[in-house]
Amino acid sequence: MAKDQFSFDIVSQVSMPELANAIDQARREIAQRFDFKDTGTTLDRDDRLIEIRSSTEDRLKAALEVLKDKAVRREVPLKALSEGPVQPAARGTYKQSVHVTVGISEDKAKEIVKFVKSCGVKVQSQVQGDQVRVTGKKKDDLQAVIRAVKEHDFGIPLQFVNFRP
Repeated sequence: MAKDQFSFDIVSQVSMPELANAIDQARREIAQRFDFKDTGTTLDRDDRLIEIRSSTEDRLKAALEVLKDKAVRREVPLKALSEGPVQPAARGTYKQSVHVTVGISEDKAKEIVKFVKSCGVKVQSQVQGDQVRVTGKKKDDLQAVIRAVKEHDFGIPLQFVNFRP
């Protein structure tokens, strides 16, 4: 990279410790609330998948709302949580999977690169694994790109890191 170039990376990250804290808080609230008594409502987490189970669809939806509330309070972006369909499970119960999106998929990365090019700012953008690197000669151009990307909804949480001259 030339001396007169600036760059930053567009990433999609979720703080896993904060997510774990949000799930623990949701479990505690569900265990204490009267409306969840005897519903067998549980939250299980496996790396990037959260599974909610309950005896009724209503309690399942309520448990999801509790989880979302705790996630927001722990600054876990809701866009990182993609809900699967509610499905019947064993013994008349219901389950729902919530996938935790980390990193930018190849399709989203291409969409971001195309969007950056359409902004009409003199910068280059390229996909690097699960992130997008943007380089340019002027700080102002990069800041304009950051503003434009923040205003556009790509459906995933985005952060801007490694801003360097």
